[in-house]
Amino acid sequence: MPFLNYHHLMYFWTVAREGGVARAAEKLHLSSPTISAQIHELEGVLGDKLFERRGRSLVLTEVGQLVFKYAEDIFTLGRELLDAVKLGPDRRPGKLTVGISDAVPKYVSAALLDPALAMDPPCTVVAHEDKIDSLLAELATYRIDLILSDIPLGAGQQLRAYNHLLGEAGVAFLASKPLAAKYAKNFPQCLDGAPVFLPTRSTSLRRSLDQFFDLHNLHPRILGEFEDSALLQTFGATGRAMFPASALVEDEICRQHGLKAVGHVEGVKERFYAISPERKLKHPAVVAICLAARKDFFR
Repeated sequence: MPFLNYHHLMYFWTVAREGGVARAAEKLHLSSPTISAQIHELEGVLGDKLFERRGRSLVLTEVGQLVFKYAEDIFTLGRELLDAVKLGPDRRPGKLTVGISDAVPKYVSAALLDPALAMDPPCTVVAHEDKIDSLLAELATYRIDLILSDIPLGAGQQLRAYNHLLGEAGVAFLASKPLAAKYAKNFPQCLDGAPVFLPTRSTSLRRSLDQFFDLHNLHPRILGEFEDSALLQTFGATGRAMFPASALVEDEICRQHGLKAVGHVEGVKERFYAISPERKLKHPAVVAICLAARKDFFR
């Protein structure tokens, strides 16, 4: 089994970060030939090239990009290890790695994670945003501790994980003030033929809205569909169309972008879940998040 020399890995990592061998050599107080030789040894162990030359620049190969990501994690953990030892057992920070579905509004994510940041001793929160399928794969391999999602884990998923309902909130359609003045008098019938931006059909909110439109025989004119909630809000702020938003963030969005609520969608709720690999929550930060969400945020 080949042995990974972490000094060689550090030299490679520094060259990739600094953008060249000469700058890395200056930072490490070594000669350029020494660094080049040791990176060559690392390539020999890995069996692949890490850099390729384009003109006068060194560029990471596909394998180099993969190795660089692992090196980042390795040396970040090393720094955390040293810091934790220096702090002593009573003040060592915990760590919570969270996957956030890109359909969850940013403001909601921040509010839900805030109890973990306020813990004493402090907890370091590492957050990744991605599509729910990718996050479930990360949870299955224990690369993340928790998922925040707008949809629960389905019964057909071959994954040992559990849904914890955090709460639910209503949904409002927001618009620029001129657009709101035009359509707010007859909501929701005003949505028929009106310009709207909507989430994509892969989201729970869109499925609920489509059922609402069918129930009331409404056919809005869809100008755009967006997977990311923040991008949906950004386009909605242009004033070209109405768009749905969680009532939890309604006031904040209106204040930031000078918008106004057109109306609230009766019977449509947006639900938020914590998905964890354990039925009984044990991680102190996860427990704090769930308790605060149910007691305060979604009260």
